[in-house]
Amino acid sequence: MPSPRMNAELLLMFTIGRDRAFLYGHPEQELTAEESARYEAALAQRSSGIPAQYITGHQEFWGMDLIVSPAVLIPRPETEHVVETVLDRVEPALSLSKGRTFLSDQPFKIADVGTGSGCIALALAKELPEAEIHATDISSAALEIARANAARHQFANRIEFREADLLAGFEPESFDLVVSNPPYVGESEEDTVQLEVRKFEPRNAVFAGHPGSEVIERLIPQAQNVLKPGGWLVMEISGTIAERIRELLKEWKGVQITKDLQGIERVASAQRPA
Repeated sequence: MPSPRMNAELLLMFTIGRDRAFLYGHPEQELTAEESARYEAALAQRSSGIPAQYITGHQEFWGMDLIVSPAVLIPRPETEHVVETVLDRVEPALSLSKGRTFLSDQPFKIADVGTGSGCIALALAKELPEAEIHATDISSAALEIARANAARHQFANRIEFREADLLAGFEPESFDLVVSNPPYVGESEEDTVQLEVRKFEPRNAVFAGHPGSEVIERLIPQAQNVLKPGGWLVMEISGTIAERIRELLKEWKGVQITKDLQGIERVASAQRPA
């Protein structure tokens, strides 16, 4: 979460409609009475625990300004490791100039499961311009936000959005890669989660049963079904469930768990056996 100073700057930029460079370049700038009232109202909301991103309606991810609302999980820097891992796994398998696999003339197909704001799908659309991307979410409200983000970044014709429970409705062996930032926090860990996350972010995007692995336990066999032989599964996880994930993926190839910048096990990747 942003520091208090960062929060104050974000809310001030939101209030006056200016960027950080303007704030630092014009320290003498005084707020109008109307701006002061709006700023005080925003600070009061933040003081009540509402995340700054829900107050401003925006969050940056992978160099893109995304719309966010309480209908979606706020994109976090840690999730950029998911995108990085996907790109690491995809590049050896792709002819990047054509966006097709070496063994097929079909487009490289990606499924983003539980897309939320659409942050992962949009980042991959940005980095892999020839890939065919499908994004699912069980929440129609979340999909509205994801579609709005795709439209404002001109990716609406690149990403097909579908309201679905995980990978329901997709044909077997139809994807080259499945990626997901699923809910992975256990209800047993609820007291350790920041209050503003517990109180304001969508619960079904954060918690996954008592152990935290319930959704992933359903996702892995579905991913195995829809992936082509040799296709990749990439998921964000937590260190708490890392051993359980290794166990669930023991029949897969090339299982790797990547740590984030804080040394926490954060991204699991594995290849479907041929």
